[in-house]
Amino acid sequence: MKNIKFLLLASVSLCIASCKGPAPTAPAKDPLVENRDTTLNPGDDFFKYACGTWLKNNPIPEAEKSWGIWTLVQEETNNRMLKVSEEASKATSEKGSSQQKIGDFYFAGMDTVSIDKQGLDPLKNEFASINQISDLPSLVKVIAKLQTYGVSPLYSAYIFQDEMRSEQQALHLYQGGIGLPDRDYYFNSDARTVTIRMEYDNHLKAMFMLMGDDSIKAKANAATVVRMEKALAKSSRKLEDLRDPYLNYNKMQFDGLKSLTPSIDWQLMFEGMNVKGIDSIIVGQPEFFKEVEKSLKANSIDDWKVYLRWNLINGLADYLSAPFENQNFKFYGTILNGVKAKRPRWKRVLNQEESSIGDLLGQLYVEKYVSPTFKKRYQDLTDNIIEAYRERIGKLTWMTDSTKAKAIVKLNSITVKVAYPDEWKDYSALSIDRSSYVMNVLRSNVWSHNFQVAKLGKPVDRTEWDMTPQTYNAYYNPSNNEIVLPAAIFIIPGLADSLADDAIIYGYAGASTIGHELTHGFDDQGRQFDEKGNLRNWWTPSDETEFTKRAKMIVRQFDEFKVLDSLTVNGDATQGENIADLGGVLLGYTAFQKTEQYKSGKLINGLTPDQRFFLGYALSWLGHMRDETLALRIMTDVHAPNFLRINGPLANIPEFYKAFNIKEGDAMWRPDSLRVNIW
Repeated sequence: MKNIKFLLLASVSLCIASCKGPAPTAPAKDPLVENRDTTLNPGDDFFKYACGTWLKNNPIPEAEKSWGIWTLVQEETNNRMLKVSEEASKATSEKGSSQQKIGDFYFAGMDTVSIDKQGLDPLKNEFASINQISDLPSLVKVIAKLQTYGVSPLYSAYIFQDEMRSEQQALHLYQGGIGLPDRDYYFNSDARTVTIRMEYDNHLKAMFMLMGDDSIKAKANAATVVRMEKALAKSSRKLEDLRDPYLNYNKMQFDGLKSLTPSIDWQLMFEGMNVKGIDSIIVGQPEFFKEVEKSLKANSIDDWKVYLRWNLINGLADYLSAPFENQNFKFYGTILNGVKAKRPRWKRVLNQEESSIGDLLGQLYVEKYVSPTFKKRYQDLTDNIIEAYRERIGKLTWMTDSTKAKAIVKLNSITVKVAYPDEWKDYSALSIDRSSYVMNVLRSNVWSHNFQVAKLGKPVDRTEWDMTPQTYNAYYNPSNNEIVLPAAIFIIPGLADSLADDAIIYGYAGASTIGHELTHGFDDQGRQFDEKGNLRNWWTPSDETEFTKRAKMIVRQFDEFKVLDSLTVNGDATQGENIADLGGVLLGYTAFQKTEQYKSGKLINGLTPDQRFFLGYALSWLGHMRDETLALRIMTDVHAPNFLRINGPLANIPEFYKAFNIKEGDAMWRPDSLRVNIW
């Protein structure tokens, strides 16, 4: 999956190139030329060579934690969605209509006078429920209710397909319940993390004081929360350990769950979560739930009230009055990400609108901005990349013929979803009005929870999309054996479709997105699922050993990358994305070799077809981020930083070496024995 989870669209018309036919002549304003810093040797740092001039001319704005192609695309989308939302907020619309819900959601979010006047009043019933907890059953009921709110205290719960039976939906229970981004924040001893822990304690104190506690009580409550969260974090698995699908698949009946946590009445919990008619649960990390049991015994009811008050306010602070929003931004925005100023309110509201009712916006977006012709163009490009994968699998020298045949069966079975869905989510049961922004968000969260819960016991809907068309992202779903490619991911800011040559398209869209997502079906995790989406080993022992040996090479390669003084990339945790990046470039390049532009060898603005392809790939990761955000990503993200998503995979590709005359002695040069070759 792309690691940028923002929205979409370019500042000019859609940028699409024909997948066949002669390449057009590039314009004088060519991003591949303009972004470069030609004072640098491409063999020393290709990212800086390909993007250096753009980086110098485009510093990160105060209100942003990063700035790059993802935000350039997002800016135009924000402007388009702003127009849609403002028009809807001014219109007289029928109650329950899409326009009414979009308009009222936006209006309520922008009505800061009412939001500040209301303070905590919209949540008084929720706080009252917490205050009325008197015993374990009443505690369970409140935890269950908060789970439906998207607050997720104590643990995380999800509805998605049973990894071993992809035709069935299942309830998954996972570790969770902490306020810092990852378990290691509670234990690492480096100066940066120690400072964050200290600031987290200050943040907790400030939030409790905003909720009405005096300074002494707030200090004590903050200490209670940290103590309780640290215990949960201690039994939480590390980032890399969460990537093993077998290790995190522990299916059990109610009795098994009860044995892990005897103090929890799970029947009561599930009733409160509106979960009915299930006879089994998949527990991701059983040892975490043993710690939950210990915590229930070790902490008093009053401690749990403190913990739940914090969880409620932490989950909803961004939608409350200015003091709560400002304090929340101070810690999660400035301390954790280094952002100095908040983004304009209209952008923040649109972001939440996208999260809450994105499919409603998506319908209007597609109607206005995405044509069937656009969709077909990228379906054709995807077909070309898939064909390249068939070709590469057939030529593998390390894989046996029997496993190759099964790999082709899986590849041929992948469902491809491009641009936008054929059917949209039905929001008719969701009530949106202008009375309270936070309650609109809360009701949207409850609607989303119930939408997911309703899937239990029903056939899996394999037509459903988990992203909106206006999302600048893409994903591979192993249980559906599908790739999903929203319209936004194909947009190149500032480049008209008639001027985007095949080299750019095959590098930017074909390699970094389509090829990347296809390779996820065969990375260290995805390869463990079969063509039907079931967790099943279809590899011969010798092929599995050979794959693992090659995957370990990419782990070692990325372990060597140092960023921000002592911080290094976690090669194990990021290996799936790194394998997909490398595979994506190879698939995009193999498909590009079939085009007339490649075959002609014609220079465009002084660049060969190969050079334009690799620069086009680099364009997909154009951008930079604040040091604080980079440090956060290193500790919490399964993706390497964007500059290493360029330099890392390209350092393994001989055609890249040839295109830019990379030679021994250059920083990016790697001997043949260390170059990773998987797909």
